[in-house]
Amino acid sequence: MEEEIKRVISPLADDFESGMDQTLRPQFLQEFVGQEQIKENLQIFIEAAKKRDEPLEHVLLYGPPGLGKTTLAHIIAREMGASVKVTTGPAIEKSGDLAAILTNLEQGDVLFIDEIHRLNRVVEEVLYSAMEDFVLDIVIGKGPSAKTLRIDIPKFTLIGATTKLSKLSSPLRDRFGTNFHLEFYEESDIKNIIKRASKILNIKIEESCATELARRARRTPRIANRLLKRIRDYAEVKNNGKISLAVVEAAFKMLNIDELGLDQIDRRILLTIIEKFNGGPVGLNTISAATAEEMDAIEDVYEPFLLQLGFLNRTNRGRIVTDTAYKHLNVSRNA
Repeated sequence: MEEEIKRVISPLADDFESGMDQTLRPQFLQEFVGQEQIKENLQIFIEAAKKRDEPLEHVLLYGPPGLGKTTLAHIIAREMGASVKVTTGPAIEKSGDLAAILTNLEQGDVLFIDEIHRLNRVVEEVLYSAMEDFVLDIVIGKGPSAKTLRIDIPKFTLIGATTKLSKLSSPLRDRFGTNFHLEFYEESDIKNIIKRASKILNIKIEESCATELARRARRTPRIANRLLKRIRDYAEVKNNGKISLAVVEAAFKMLNIDELGLDQIDRRILLTIIEKFNGGPVGLNTISAATAEEMDAIEDVYEPFLLQLGFLNRTNRGRIVTDTAYKHLNVSRNA
C-alpha cells in the first residue's frame, strides 16, 4: 500500500499529511460538511446521552478511506466533552495491550480504534465484555490452575472505524449501539469543503475554479484538500500565486487527472480489462496480476470510485467494464 499513498488522488493519508491536515478538520458537527443524515442522528444521540449524563453508545463508522471517519470520531468526543484515545487494530497485538489501554481510561472517555477489522481475534474477545459490561476478564496462568480475574473499568465509548465491514466478526459488530455508513460526498458538498479549506489556508480561489476542482476530487474530502494544495503550488510557480481556470486546467493536465478525477492507474485498470479480457467478466486476482497492483489496493482504493461512476460492475463471475466507461475512454466495444 505504500506506493498507493504517493498518488495525488489517493484517499489514503500518510503520517506527515495527517499532521498537516489537522488545521483543515472541522471541530464540531455544525462545521462538518455533508453526511447530513449521520450528523442529524449523531446530534440527537449525543444530546440524549448528555441529558442522561451517560457515555454515548459505542459507534461503528464504515466506508471508503478519506471520507471523514477519523474526523467524526474526534468531533463526537469533543461534542461529548470527553477525552479521546486513538489507536489502530494492528497496534493492539496482545490482550495485555488492550487491557493497558482500557484500564487507563477515565469515566466517559472515547476510545477510537481505526482499522478495527484488523484486530487480533484473541484481543477482540477481550473487548466483548469491556464493551458490554465494562469489565475485563483476564486469565492468569495456564492449564488446570488457570484463573479468571474480573476487573471493573470506567464506562467509555468505543468508536470503531473500518473500510471493510464484511471483515468484522458478527459478535463484535453486534456490540455497537449505532452503525453509520459514510457515503461518497455530493459535488456541491465537496465544493463547500474546498471553499472552507481555501479560507483556512488563505488561498484565493474563484467560483469556477472551485467547481472544476470539486469535479475532479472523486467526491472525497481528503482528495479535495490535497488537490487544492497542489493547485496552489502550481499557481505559485507558474502564475505568481494567482489561481485562474486556465491554471487549474493546466495543473490537472500536468497531474494527468481527467475531468472525472481518474488518473492513469484508474485508466490502466479499465483498459486492461477491456484490452486483455474483452471487458470482462474477470476475477480480481487476475486483474491484480495483469496490472501489477495489489488486490487490496484495487478492491479498497480504486474500485469503489469506479463503481460509483458506473464504470465497473461486480458480478458473481467477476468485474465487467460498462458502456459508460467505454464511452469515457473513447474505446469501441468489440462485437
